[in-house]
Amino acid sequence: MSSSTGKEKLITDEEEVLQAVILADSFNKRFKPLTTHKPRCLLPICNAPLLDWTFESLALAGVQEIFVICRSHAELVKAAIKNSKWSKPGTGLKIVPIVTAKETFTPGDAMRDIYTHGIITSDFVLVTGDLVSNIRIGEVVRQHKERRKTDKDAMMTMVVKQSGVNHRTRSKGDSAVFVLDPETSQCLHYEAVTGYPPKKYARIPREILNEHPEVDIRNDLIDCSIDICSVEVPSLFQDNFDYGDIRRDFVHGVLTSDLLMKNIYCYIAKEGYAARVKDTRSFDSISKDILSRWTFPLVPDDNHPGGHSYEHLRGNKYIAKDNSVILSRTCKIGNNTLIGSKSQIADNAQVTASVLGQRCTVGAGSIVRNSYLFDGVVIGPNCVVEHSIIGSGVQIKERTRVERGCLIADGVVVGPHARLAPFSRLSKRRSDGDEDDEDEDDDQEQADEEDEEDEEDNESDDGDDEDEDEDEVDSELEEVEANQDAEALAKLGSDTNAIIWPPSTVNEDEEVDELEHPDNQRLMRIGDNASDLVLSDAGSVTSSESESESDSDSDGERFEGSNPSSSTTSLPLSTPSNLVAQADSAAISEFQQEVKQSLDRAFAEGHSVDNAAVELKTLRMASNVSLRLVRDAVIAGIVSRIKIMGDGAISQRKEIASMIARWGGLIDKIGGVDPVETVELLQEHCASSDRLPLFGQILAALYQDDIVDEDDIRAWHAKPESQGEGVKPTSLQENYKKCWVTGAHMIKQFDEQDSDEESEEESEADADDDDDGESGTGNPAVKPLEREHNSSKDASSSEEDSSEETSNEGDEYSTGEDGSEQDDLP
Repeated sequence: MSSSTGKEKLITDEEEVLQAVILADSFNKRFKPLTTHKPRCLLPICNAPLLDWTFESLALAGVQEIFVICRSHAELVKAAIKNSKWSKPGTGLKIVPIVTAKETFTPGDAMRDIYTHGIITSDFVLVTGDLVSNIRIGEVVRQHKERRKTDKDAMMTMVVKQSGVNHRTRSKGDSAVFVLDPETSQCLHYEAVTGYPPKKYARIPREILNEHPEVDIRNDLIDCSIDICSVEVPSLFQDNFDYGDIRRDFVHGVLTSDLLMKNIYCYIAKEGYAARVKDTRSFDSISKDILSRWTFPLVPDDNHPGGHSYEHLRGNKYIAKDNSVILSRTCKIGNNTLIGSKSQIADNAQVTASVLGQRCTVGAGSIVRNSYLFDGVVIGPNCVVEHSIIGSGVQIKERTRVERGCLIADGVVVGPHARLAPFSRLSKRRSDGDEDDEDEDDDQEQADEEDEEDEEDNESDDGDDEDEDEDEVDSELEEVEANQDAEALAKLGSDTNAIIWPPSTVNEDEEVDELEHPDNQRLMRIGDNASDLVLSDAGSVTSSESESESDSDSDGERFEGSNPSSSTTSLPLSTPSNLVAQADSAAISEFQQEVKQSLDRAFAEGHSVDNAAVELKTLRMASNVSLRLVRDAVIAGIVSRIKIMGDGAISQRKEIASMIARWGGLIDKIGGVDPVETVELLQEHCASSDRLPLFGQILAALYQDDIVDEDDIRAWHAKPESQGEGVKPTSLQENYKKCWVTGAHMIKQFDEQDSDEESEEESEADADDDDDGESGTGNPAVKPLEREHNSSKDASSSEEDSSEETSNEGDEYSTGEDGSEQDDLP
């Protein structure tokens, strides 16, 4: 009898419906003013609403029932759910929108509301409405349930992924230290880490180290924001009203509580992709990951959440398949670009590493680079848009320049002849009236209908909730509009209807969450490298603090757009000012000598790259120095061992290619992959040695071996430092300039290669209307310098190649200073 009961229980467990909860609200304002009239979860990424990407991710994971928890713009969220393909019969998904109480201001409040509704009946998946993932969560759920059979106190499993410090989807302003039991993956301690001011030490309770003979202290994990929760998790929020944030309050609170006695585990995903669009920087990073196909099978040409159909071309270019896209024969479409249906690109326009929505227009001679244009955007002729997000229906009129980091909300008109300052935020003036915006009218009508149809699902305070939201929005817009700078508005062009949002500031007397501090938020916004943020501010610490902490910890450290564990957080003081700094300087000199000896042995004895990397990592940990110092030594070792050949460019290329093929991988094997820094250090060593004539060829070899890519070279080239700014003496500055011009020559080759590919594709299309042989394969385009290298095998072209390579010291320097090249630079 008991055996039969056990079988029945097992069957019940297997047939249990897997539930998921989506927190649709972001509870912050990082996308303002793009989210003034719509929630973040409905912003499009690669031309599909974020919420649809989340539905796709959960459907792929085997979830059957989804509760969408929303407060702000709830009517728009409900309309989006109704229109989603996953709400149609036969999809196997049941999606239920739940409108929370108007007092819901944090994720903790939302969890308490979930408890009040009583909708959770078993273990469930908790995610946010801005998740993009292809991880098969079913295995995580299975492990969670198996664990609960032996550990009744196991209440949550957090999904994380290992990454390098400079992984582009890893937040530089919001990371964490996880202390794990290496045997069970139990999370013993969790400590949030903000990027600025940087945190250098994690405080681990002594009892953890006493109770566990071995622990893993991990600062290399990306939090996927996917949690498998037991049914009692919402009740713990109900019992503890100080739990606001799920990680910094709930997880940290549970692990440090002596009363709860609950356990939380981590699942370190070995395969798959998962990331949250929690700021504009991650919006950019995740968009690029989707275009680069890291999210497969969720890619634009297959399983596109928006239901659109795209053709996949070489270089990860995606063009709408409905033949409605109009591309001029003289326009240039760069790699990692997506163009929506009914869009038009005019003569001599350039679109690179960008996403264009439906019905977008790019005028003649305009440049769109690393930017995201929502539906219906019109870019006039001779405009430049870089590293920005442009809302639906925006018009940017002729000869307007939109600098990096700009956010322009729906319906704004800018120009003509305007120049937006970096990181400007614009929205439409209220005086123009929402009634003039047809899109918003349609949304409101649809929302009103939805409210009437689903009234039974929402409590009586829903209307008040939305009225309050509108009041808040109107009040905020009114305040912004009332404090406009007439001079700044005049720079937006004569036809503008925009208002400028002020930059975030903090009063000295005001207490602000470190995570939301404006300086830390800079690490989370698109286009900002935050290179001017320094680790310590002499005016903000007392003299005793300065003596006890700042001097010993800083080493002249500089926070250059990365988190404290990145390779650029520790740079030695050029002139040590006290005994501690002098000791540190001596330690660094000793470390550099040891690294040189280690590399000498590796080169002389022919060690493997992996073994050489292990030895260097050991030296670094023992000396507690930055990754930049290690990378600096590796690059110096490789460059100095390249022989200068006197018998022509071909033999020199072979020598360089051989050295890079053998040892180039060591540059990234030491950890903290940072290709832009690699180019910077290469420039530094070539400019200050007799290897200056080899800079272009070494850089080309690094490019061919995928140690750096086109975007990295462009990013290095765009930095003022790459031109020698601030470098002394003057002679060295001139050498920096020569390297920079060589880089300009290489970038010009990239542009010409893109043009050649377009011409080739057009020729193929003309020759064969049924050309489906190469389109859609996803094979990367032949690199321009690889073509050049291959052509050198032909004796008839070897002389031409030789002259082209050796010209880097001579007249070719003038090529990079052509006016058109300079116009492309930020």
